[in-house]
Amino acid sequence: MYSHKLLKPDGRKLTLYSRYPIASQLEATSPSNEPVQANPHLRWHPLRGEWVAYASHRQGRTFMPPPEYNPLAPTIDPKFPTELPQGKYDVAVFDNRFPSMIPTAKNSPESIVETLPANGACEVVVFTQDARTSLSLLELSHLDLLLKVWGDRTLELGNNPQIQYVLPFENKGVEVGVTLHHPHGQIYAYPFVPPVPARMLSMQQEYYQEHGRGLLQDLIEKEIADNQRIIYQDQDAIAFVPACARYPYEVWIAPIQPVSSFTELTPEQRFGLAKALKTVTLKYDGLWNRPFPYLMSWFQAPTDGLAHPEAHLHAQFYPPYRTSDRLKYLAGTELAAGMFANDALPEEKAKELQAVRVNLRMPVSP
Repeated sequence: MYSHKLLKPDGRKLTLYSRYPIASQLEATSPSNEPVQANPHLRWHPLRGEWVAYASHRQGRTFMPPPEYNPLAPTIDPKFPTELPQGKYDVAVFDNRFPSMIPTAKNSPESIVETLPANGACEVVVFTQDARTSLSLLELSHLDLLLKVWGDRTLELGNNPQIQYVLPFENKGVEVGVTLHHPHGQIYAYPFVPPVPARMLSMQQEYYQEHGRGLLQDLIEKEIADNQRIIYQDQDAIAFVPACARYPYEVWIAPIQPVSSFTELTPEQRFGLAKALKTVTLKYDGLWNRPFPYLMSWFQAPTDGLAHPEAHLHAQFYPPYRTSDRLKYLAGTELAAGMFANDALPEEKAKELQAVRVNLRMPVSP
């Protein structure tokens, strides 16, 4: 993996990543030369016992621009710069212009509830320069690089003592609120372990203390033995519809042998995950022969400097459709009670995805 760090005219950081050497004369670009004016803060929710971020400047973020004004495409006209420069590279990571958290946040406002500066980080990860493609159409070596990038960002962001948890994710499709169609994801680096991964880590810690083995490790072994919901499997990685799926087409991806974070993956595990990632996204897009929306989140260990043998790196996909023309809306039992109700058995949806034929090696045109 090759990387090249640059500083944008507005002071934000940009890192370019590639499978090949990157020309050193590249210059960072930005849609604006004005420094980011943001000072987000956190407020404590006493009934839920969790923090809520407030970032009113995000109301002005870019929303569904036409293709000729795509801010994530490489700059064509220097008079109208985008977020990315021209040049040969594969993946770009830069500080979000409209962050929910920043390292320099300070002086949180007074309130009747506890407040804190939102001292975290928000990065944009542009998967490719090609606006017409998607994860499913990228080469395996490109996806392998993306996994390395997530590891590199985890290491760099996690070295900041303010940061306790690094969460890479992708929102794909207008159905999940995407405002830019160019294939990209984000990384949020939190000053605390957020509620969802905190709950999962708590369950994993309890299981590990009792059994001396990982909870997800044992669940994967049971999924392999049951052999009903597996979407992809090789000796290093697996993708499956979990028996406990909350969404009809939910899929998890994980290395079969547990590692706690991206930084601990072996080359073989990483390439296995690349194949699993391509398989799942190809099957999603092939299910109804159209781009398939989802939220993909990667869960790993906290960046607190401690050993976390209980943690098992994995991705969870949350697709919003329950049938080809019906969305699964989160309603009373999901949002108010926190108990999901699934209208379809995981085994049924797994069979639908298993039936979609894919070829990982075949070049696919966008």
